[in-house]
Amino acid sequence: MAESEFAQLKERFDYLSERQTADHSAVNCPAEKLVELCIVLRDDFGYDLLVDLTAVDWDAQSPRFTGMYHLLSTTKHEYLRIAADCLDDIKPSLPSLCEVFAAANWHERETYDLMGIHYNGHPDLRRILMWDEYPYHPLRKDFPLAGIEVPLPADDVAEATGAAVLPAPMMGGPFVSSADGPMSQTEPSARDESWTEQEEKPTD
Repeated sequence: MAESEFAQLKERFDYLSERQTADHSAVNCPAEKLVELCIVLRDDFGYDLLVDLTAVDWDAQSPRFTGMYHLLSTTKHEYLRIAADCLDDIKPSLPSLCEVFAAANWHERETYDLMGIHYNGHPDLRRILMWDEYPYHPLRKDFPLAGIEVPLPADDVAEATGAAVLPAPMMGGPFVSSADGPMSQTEPSARDESWTEQEEKPTD
């Protein structure tokens, strides 16, 4: 976003504050003003595509959860990032953007599923990756990296197999990959390969 246009945006909406960023223009927006802002960005500033919608769990900070929105102007080829804090750390929520950008539908369902943020006004807010009765939100900071053992969602399968959904094997994790070089050479690998599921991790 050009500096002059960014200045116009901040002048028009005095509730916006500039957000520190290493790449594209970014602003902080109060949650209750998010829909209003996005309509104007779409209609008056040409940000006609919602590229991505996600959230950050800041763990011990408050506000704990921040919604992140990445908009693109397909005519100016410019990005804008919007951050909106959830005011409630226990039951986080944000307004839905489904009526502004159709693409928000599945993005909000995914963020609800994995982060537990409720999107007020969403037409069909239900899980999109985990099953409906799954009791956790796997991308929250307090969710164990290996997962949590839970009953299988299908009672008939659980009864026939006597199995449960087990935590993922760690086997030397966490797993990291290099950001350098071609993707074919940056497959994730275990940071610590001194132990496996068969050989316990050294205590020294």
